[in-house]
Amino acid sequence: METKPTTATNTGANKGGRAGDSRGGSFGGARGGARGGRPNRPAFDRPKPEFDQKILAIRRVTRVVAGGRRMTFSVALAIGDKKGGVGLGTGKALDTALAIGKALKSAKKNMIRLELTKTMSIPFDVSAKFSSSSVMIMPNHGRGLVAGSAVRDMLFLAGIKDVTSKIHSGSKNKLNNGRATLAALSKLPQKRKMIAAAAPAPAVTQ
Repeated sequence: METKPTTATNTGANKGGRAGDSRGGSFGGARGGARGGRPNRPAFDRPKPEFDQKILAIRRVTRVVAGGRRMTFSVALAIGDKKGGVGLGTGKALDTALAIGKALKSAKKNMIRLELTKTMSIPFDVSAKFSSSSVMIMPNHGRGLVAGSAVRDMLFLAGIKDVTSKIHSGSKNKLNNGRATLAALSKLPQKRKMIAAAAPAPAVTQ
């Protein structure tokens, strides 16, 4: 009996097909799914922070001890919810991340809540002095937020609009300016009571 010789084309096709099927089908798919392409995972949504944050100042401070100099980082951080809540805190640690965490915890403790007008402004002028910084904040009735330095950051985080601020001192210390701003805003409830007490009583008609 005569046997038909196997052609090179068929053998090459079979080998190529097998090789292509085994490597391209199995290994290629496995590599593409595991290494080459990104798996179809659901998007990870980060939780929104409770308060907006703004670092007012970050300094490297040095303390002299018996063994030499010890260097740490000092952070001044302001927080707010843009709904009338604002706070200011400081933190100190060997690492900036730890210092920011301490400052955030301190700012939450020192947070105050303000009663703003319908236009998210303040009803009357307030001023305060802290250390060498002196700040005055006034409503401007529709001119927007006119402020600078740390005062602007504090007012923005509190959500206050249509106010004008003025720094009457030459101090450029952002921490002191921020504390003076917080002290001025803290006077709003007291001044509201004073104005209400000084207002004349309505006349009683018989």
